[in-house]
Amino acid sequence: MTPPRRHDPIVDPDFAVPTSLVGEGFVLEPLGPQHNERDYAAWTSSFAHIEATPGFAGWGWPVQMTLAENLGDLEMHARHFAERYGFTYTVLSPGDGDVIGCLYIYGPKREGFDADVRSWVRADHAELDKPLHDAVLAWLGTDWPFESPDYAARS
Repeated sequence: MTPPRRHDPIVDPDFAVPTSLVGEGFVLEPLGPQHNERDYAAWTSSFAHIEATPGFAGWGWPVQMTLAENLGDLEMHARHFAERYGFTYTVLSPGDGDVIGCLYIYGPKREGFDADVRSWVRADHAELDKPLHDAVLAWLGTDWPFESPDYAARS
């Protein structure tokens, strides 16, 4: 299979992109500028934890940036979502709506896969890493058109 070219849609135009997933201890919704301050607080408090999360070694993120630069990043992810090039979801706490992580679904970066998927949770919510991974993997199998997502396993 040939990976999509950069900025090509990764799903068909008639595919209804899911806008939510409710799991045990989390809720997913599309990431956007409205999440900026809570998103920034989440990842900047968890650099080492994110870098140690399967799938993030050598990815080149997280990196130091300002709140304004983070806003630009979130606006980019929202554009990618609208263009169907990539789908980034914020992981929220169901009780208070606080940002506790993020999920990225983009075109494949390696041969033999049809999507590149990565997720992280804040260090103070590390116990959700595997449940989030398992719920997302099941969701990809039932609600998305991907047959072989590249999503690093959790133990």
